[in-house]
Amino acid sequence: MPDCLLGLVDADGALDSSSSLAVVPWWSFTKTLVAACVLRLVERGSIALDAPLANQRFTTRQLLQHRAGVRNYGELADYHAAVERGEHPWPVEELLKRVPIEDLAFAPGTGWAYSNIGYLLLRQEVERLTGASLADALASMVLRPLGLEAARLAEKADDMQRTALCPPHAYDPGWVYHGCVIGPIGEAALALHRLLSGPLLAPASREAMWSCFAIGGPLPGRPWVMTGYGLGLMIGAMQDSRADGRLEVVGHSAGGPGSSGAVYHAMTAGGRRTAAAFASGSDAGIAEYEVLRVLLSGQLPRAMP
Repeated sequence: MPDCLLGLVDADGALDSSSSLAVVPWWSFTKTLVAACVLRLVERGSIALDAPLANQRFTTRQLLQHRAGVRNYGELADYHAAVERGEHPWPVEELLKRVPIEDLAFAPGTGWAYSNIGYLLLRQEVERLTGASLADALASMVLRPLGLEAARLAEKADDMQRTALCPPHAYDPGWVYHGCVIGPIGEAALALHRLLSGPLLAPASREAMWSCFAIGGPLPGRPWVMTGYGLGLMIGAMQDSRADGRLEVVGHSAGGPGSSGAVYHAMTAGGRRTAAAFASGSDAGIAEYEVLRVLLSGQLPRAMP
């Protein structure tokens, strides 16, 4: 198996025939899809972007952009230890006792901090407003309307073990509290490309999604030279000293036990292509660098399995 599995969609929306059909966990690229689901509910008038959630100080927009101040369970050593031991996921009630929603890291709208719990709250809101599970809501509101045939929400350990680049033990996807979609790598690239350029979202929703909060500069060991975050989208600029060119991109990186990934769309140079890359291991920079090279060249380096 190659070090990195790749998918590429050209500017016209066609999937390169050499794109990998391997099914992998999409990890936090799922946040982009959850954000799309929320924005569809905004369009229906079911929820307002800038109104506080019930009994909370923060808004839907602030949760989508990681500006609500909600803390992250990734900070808990006990969380990582329980995952390593192959335990069953904690009930949500127990998780929120360990990381109380009320214990904000900063006042809403005054800072930025990545929060999986923030997206858990968004998942709960989607399920409440639709009366459906997240699996059904994503399928009916995002995945199938985007023309994705195989992508779906992972719901049990067997779903993860049947993927390429699967976690090293019987990992229960319930540990990803906001949900983890699994699907072919080519479909990940198609999902982002069609979301950003197709009719699923109204122009106002796409504009809101792209609205970027600037975070900072370079990240060690990764191609980022400028970083920011929209609504469920990582936005910024990448550069590789081994390749010619700097590229403004939008999309999302992904990572969990056993693999990491990157799904990005070229905003300027690179012909507005979209690429996805997934690799074994925890180094997010590997997939990000590979996506950058593919976006700059417009070609996959080899036939993908």
